[in-house]
Amino acid sequence: MGVAAKIAPSMLSSDFANLASEAERMIRCGADWLHMDIMDGHFVPNLTLGAPVIESLRKHTKAYLDCHLMVTNPIDYVEPFAKAGASGFTFHVEASRENWEELVQRIKLKGMRPGVALKPGTPIEEIYPLVEAENPVDMVLVMTVEPGFGGQKFMPEMMDKVRALRKKYPSLDIEVDGGLGPSTIDVAASAGANCIVAGSSVFGASEPAQVISLLRTSVEEAN
Repeated sequence: MGVAAKIAPSMLSSDFANLASEAERMIRCGADWLHMDIMDGHFVPNLTLGAPVIESLRKHTKAYLDCHLMVTNPIDYVEPFAKAGASGFTFHVEASRENWEELVQRIKLKGMRPGVALKPGTPIEEIYPLVEAENPVDMVLVMTVEPGFGGQKFMPEMMDKVRALRKKYPSLDIEVDGGLGPSTIDVAASAGANCIVAGSSVFGASEPAQVISLLRTSVEEAN
């Protein structure tokens, strides 16, 4: 596979009252990225973090902030998230069918790394044009649960999408999010995922560093 493993604890599972220290703890435990779930209460029913929280956290960490925007109008968020210090900006294909080319261009111009996400019910073929464009996305996020809530059960049938992507794009960053942990990592890694978002399995562990290490080892061995 030849793509680097990136383990991204989902801060949605952290203690929000101590976000800065939770971020520092995850980096100390070996995390590569910090995954930030942005929900607008419209595209998904839940409401979580916004640009002000990203801006506040950025003052306390140099970590890569992997922002997953589950929002209806992602183009409206590019400017505020760039100013806030987001590193990656992953939008949903379902929310950007009309203007994704302009969206990707704006994300890159603002110095962020563009990614595209898709819900479990969305065919993988929908994102091929975004990977193959003249100005392509850098990452595809395959949701292995319905976006909007933490703690859901992993959907193994989504691994067909990951396998199709990896076969077609050997050097692409492929991220999986939802229900990832020690019991599901091997199936995700062997399908070709290299960026692993894990929430409750990391934050709920007595030794988060061991879980992060296990996730990384699984990806590297599948490589």
